[in-house]
Amino acid sequence: MKNVVVIGGGHGQSQICRSIKNIEGIRISAIVTVADDGGSTGRLRRQFSIPAMGDIRNVMISLAESETTMSELMDYRFDDPDGTEVDIHGHNLGNLILTAMTQLSGSFLDAIQTVGQVLNVKGRIIPATLQVITLYALMKDGVIVKGEANIPTVHNHISKVFYDCEVTATPAAVEAIKEADLIIYGIGSVYTSLIPNVIIPEISQALHETKAKRVYFANAMTQPGETDGYSVEDHVQALLDHGAPVDLVVVANDELPKQNVRNYFNQNSMPVVLEEDEHSYEVMETSLLNFENGLVRHDAAKIRETVEELLESV
Repeated sequence: MKNVVVIGGGHGQSQICRSIKNIEGIRISAIVTVADDGGSTGRLRRQFSIPAMGDIRNVMISLAESETTMSELMDYRFDDPDGTEVDIHGHNLGNLILTAMTQLSGSFLDAIQTVGQVLNVKGRIIPATLQVITLYALMKDGVIVKGEANIPTVHNHISKVFYDCEVTATPAAVEAIKEADLIIYGIGSVYTSLIPNVIIPEISQALHETKAKRVYFANAMTQPGETDGYSVEDHVQALLDHGAPVDLVVVANDELPKQNVRNYFNQNSMPVVLEEDEHSYEVMETSLLNFENGLVRHDAAKIRETVEELLESV
């Protein structure tokens, strides 16, 4: 049995987990950021003083053994059809369930485990910390932005992200990293999904001490307001600068359809490309993408094939 740790948050981490959950002979541990402070997640964490659960909910759904009515309900969001403000307007049912279970059990970890059992989750879901934390970004012009949800909206170049208090890692996250055979960063927003995990000192230390292969799955497109103009190397350097060692970078070498690229260009997003020939880390170029509905997305089957290949060498 090989131990695979997936570090991140957001839809990218969920896509990797969904892609690899049925690989035979592996044990998955997803270490998930709880720095999100927007939307339903942000409202609940402010009201009940609990860690952000939105990304954890997404990973739960992606690791569920099968797509069931319960997993669909976990992702259901209440709308506001008549325009009146109601307490559950904009809330996600899965977030409400996790909040209720946390209050019933008195433990965020117990709530995650209980709901995970209901969904028959294939793997462990571990919040990076159990603290209620706020992410900050220092921009290159010296401006400081407070809040994960606000960081991409400033349209400035990020120098670093940080917390304004001492943050302690969940012991299970440190243990998973130390026991890992393969560690995957990504896919996702490098400053607001990946780095919020690795700037926690115990996690950074464990990443440096582990014997696992540390692999970054590079984004295919830049994120407006966060990584404008970034190359593959820029993304990796951001990880390195924030204490995340990288042994191998997996880069999609698919040819992007021109119309898809134009769709993203209209949203101020550009392809992420390799700019250099030599690197201090290995680079693996392979087909990873699909282009359905004019989008550029990582393909689940291709991710699985790539991870299976990586597992052969660890």
